[in-house]
Amino acid sequence: MEKLIARIGYAERNYSALVELPDEVVVVTHRTFDGVKKAIIESLEFSKEGHLESGEPLPAWVNGYEVEYKLEVSALLQYFDGILTRSALSRVTGINERQLGHYATGHRKPRPEQREKIINGIHRIGEEFISVV
Repeated sequence: MEKLIARIGYAERNYSALVELPDEVVVVTHRTFDGVKKAIIESLEFSKEGHLESGEPLPAWVNGYEVEYKLEVSALLQYFDGILTRSALSRVTGINERQLGHYATGHRKPRPEQREKIINGIHRIGEEFISVV
């Protein structure tokens, strides 16, 4: 089974996704995270049908694939908006709320170290929830 990586970002009130295939690129957008995931699958299935109908040699992914979703910080923060406050995330990461807001809207892109702080902060909050009895 071929693993396909869908890179998902957020800007202009839309999620956008890009999947790089050996012979093409699939790009989709949607207003919701679930919608963009569905659009990715629909586009991949459409592409798969085209390959099967072409009669040309098939790329390996056509015979079976799974999609792994890799979220940019903008998409990650938008996904958790309303579930996780920026204030809470600011406390565990040390990144101020205003900067997190810039990352969430896609106006600024965090350095790799900042991205790591954000992901570790979300994990730490999750671990605290799990530890509650």
